[in-house]
Amino acid sequence: MTTLPLMPKATAVWLIEKTALTFTQVAEFCGMHPLEVQAIADGEVAQGIVGYDPVANHQVTKEEIARCEADPNARLKILTTGNQVKRRSKGARYTPVAKRNDRPDGIAFILRNFPQLQDVQIVKLLGTTKDTIAKVRDRQHWNSQNIKPRDPVTLGLCSQTDLNAAVAASNERLEREGRTAPPPMLIGDDE
Repeated sequence: MTTLPLMPKATAVWLIEKTALTFTQVAEFCGMHPLEVQAIADGEVAQGIVGYDPVANHQVTKEEIARCEADPNARLKILTTGNQVKRRSKGARYTPVAKRNDRPDGIAFILRNFPQLQDVQIVKLLGTTKDTIAKVRDRQHWNSQNIKPRDPVTLGLCSQTDLNAAVAASNERLEREGRTAPPPMLIGDDE
């Protein structure tokens, strides 16, 4: 998998203006077509785009550029960074005010379709409390007459990846305990 520089068009603008690299070298480094790079150089494309300095932003070194300027067949190599962006996975999630009323619907969906999930997993998945889960389960929630089980992924309360991981972890736990996952409730069962 090739890694492209941050802001490829702006990086291409800077490389065209500040270096003697060939269009092909710039195109391959920025993940563009050589004709597009030539159009940038001719001023037909990317007018008004300010160049983005890949040297100052630690994407390539001056020595690497000098090496490639000396040899038109050489290819620029992007520097690898040690501090990749890490996805936040711990702690409470902020749920926008507009989606907070959807949370009981998501809880009801999970309780109905994935009964093997523990309350702790649902708390982490949807950013709710055990008390709210218990109230939805026992139909003691203040808005229980209006709760309709809806997929929390389509509601934007969690990602499909997180939901799949939680279900897989729960199924593995049940297998270790020698039990099988309970089947999801049918449409008429929750009445």
